[in-house]
Amino acid sequence: MDWSVVGTGCLLVLLSFGCRWWEQTKIRKGARPRQGMRSFSIWMPLLMGLGMIVAKVPHMLGAPFAVVMAADTLNLVLVVTTALVLFVQVRHRAGSGPSAE
Repeated sequence: MDWSVVGTGCLLVLLSFGCRWWEQTKIRKGARPRQGMRSFSIWMPLLMGLGMIVAKVPHMLGAPFAVVMAADTLNLVLVVTTALVLFVQVRHRAGSGPSAE
């Protein structure tokens, strides 16, 4: 079960890089970049995938307690960063709506 979580995390990281590559390819062909969607499709899978990988790999490899604790701390930082990215995205979308004039 642990390896499936790590595999899913790796797939999410690869999905993030694939979305980045896809956006860059579309921009080179002349399409306008969609900033909101691009940010969501790149950062969210990347941060979630890294969190999944960092949470499981040290324990599965039998790392010392200090390394596991450092990985858990890094995972907490990733969770907070993901929450902040979501918050900024939601706030930005709410602020860029039509004006009430």
